[in-house]
Amino acid sequence: MSSKQQLRTEFKEARKQLSDEQLESKSIQIANRCLELDIWDAQYYHLFLTIEKQREIDTSFIMHILHGRDKSIVISRSNFADNSLEHFLLEEHTQLKVSPFGIPEPVDGLPVPPEKLDVVFVPLLAFDKMGNRVGYGKGFYDRFLAQCKPECLFVGLSFFDPLEHIPHQPTDIPLHYGVSPDGVYTF
Repeated sequence: MSSKQQLRTEFKEARKQLSDEQLESKSIQIANRCLELDIWDAQYYHLFLTIEKQREIDTSFIMHILHGRDKSIVISRSNFADNSLEHFLLEEHTQLKVSPFGIPEPVDGLPVPPEKLDVVFVPLLAFDKMGNRVGYGKGFYDRFLAQCKPECLFVGLSFFDPLEHIPHQPTDIPLHYGVSPDGVYTF
């Protein structure tokens, strides 16, 4: 069994091996797979914006789906002093700025409390068949997901199919769904 740190290293390297064409193609496949989920009757969707230097999934395809369905999209700004996230409604006039960490973030905007969210798309490096996940290791999303209402759905997005098992702690918050280019997984 691999440790989370080993998995982080392994999956960051696997993402680096993907060509730009593969990144785009797999991102489109993931967005299309998301359409299979029973999540589209909600109103408030939290979406992470792609960190290009980390070779993350291009979430602009999911954003187009959300815009097309007239959903409210919520995005975050990171606070590295306490590893927390602030959430803002993405509006037509929302200004984005790339942080020193390469994260596109809103400069300001209408704050949205986590309790208002219905669906959260979760960035990750890997997930397993029980919904456990490996992120970047700072705990931003575990703290954030713990603040969401109990009925909020967490959807992990990954270029890779689930692993058998990922070590996890009681404070790790599992996913409700995992989506890869090849499938949708329900936990």
